[in-house]
Amino acid sequence: MQFFTFEDTMRVNGKKYHSLWLKPGQPELVEIIDQRFLPFRFVTRELHTLGDACSAIREMQVRGAPLIGVTAAFGIYLALTAFRKGEIVPYLHACADELIATRPTAVNLNYAVHKVLQELEGCTIPEEARRKALAAAQGLLEAELKSCRRIGEYGLTVIESISRMKKQKTVNILTHCNAGWLACIDYGTATAPIYAAHEKGIDLHVWVDETRPRNQGARLTAWELGQEGIPHTVIVDNAGGHLMQHGMVDLVIVGSDRTTRTGDVANKIGTYLKALAAFDNHIPFYVALPTSSIDRELTDGISQIPIEERTDEEVRYIEGWNGNDLARLSIVPEESNVMNYGFDVTPARLVTGLITESGICAADEKSIRKIFGKKL
Repeated sequence: MQFFTFEDTMRVNGKKYHSLWLKPGQPELVEIIDQRFLPFRFVTRELHTLGDACSAIREMQVRGAPLIGVTAAFGIYLALTAFRKGEIVPYLHACADELIATRPTAVNLNYAVHKVLQELEGCTIPEEARRKALAAAQGLLEAELKSCRRIGEYGLTVIESISRMKKQKTVNILTHCNAGWLACIDYGTATAPIYAAHEKGIDLHVWVDETRPRNQGARLTAWELGQEGIPHTVIVDNAGGHLMQHGMVDLVIVGSDRTTRTGDVANKIGTYLKALAAFDNHIPFYVALPTSSIDRELTDGISQIPIEERTDEEVRYIEGWNGNDLARLSIVPEESNVMNYGFDVTPARLVTGLITESGICAADEKSIRKIFGKKL
């Protein structure tokens, strides 16, 4: 069932890119695409230190659960490039704490940091620790690439089935936020099946939620799809229900920042409302995610998943391109209070299925354990 190759990596103006890479000729530096400037400017940035990695995650230069995790893993490596003397174990744990504190909701961050620490157990020689940390970070990067390719392959079968049912007419897919290659090193989670279907020649169209307040759909997902030549339309966040009522959506695919072992899904704020609308209109609602996004410790997403509360400035101001540079405009009365939850939780009962690198399963503990086996 394989169709992706490494050469099929996503493109920017025709040039192949990942959203994070080691700088050629300078392996002590990590480069990223600074997503804050897209789609108006394509900016890459070097990460030199642990502080650079923490800032990149916290300030959303990088965003998306898989990419955040991999960035944090490389953050441990960068921290070790600066380590010269002292007790290495307490140093590593302090670095890990600093990274984990940057974003609380995405479980990949915690997973990746502890995976690197696990590989470094027993290391007391700085050079050996740096070497092992780099190998662990690169291993996590490769694992995310492989997972996204496989998610694309399994998710393609869902789109193919709908295409056959519609007798090859256009398949309309709605997605929320950005779970594309920018968020996942390559291919994406929610977008991987879309890229696969497009590559296979299936007639499709994507409804792209703008995803306020940071507009990751309008700014990132739309830009990605445009680079790949995939037909798409940007819509306001509250238009999805209307489109579903009028038969204009065949399938919803979203990503996940954290999924409980019982199938509850935390994703960008507004995902829950799309799931409710899809459920009411009998439209399949799938969540695409790798193993690294499953929190095996949690059973109740609503009560147990920590929901990030972000700065009120993201709501008070809207950011856009004024023809020369990024500019902010105030849109809220100064005296008004503002609350800015970054994520919400979609209960498992509203999820048609989970598209994973190990296959498609129902959103319940028995099915999740069966498909992942020892990996979970």
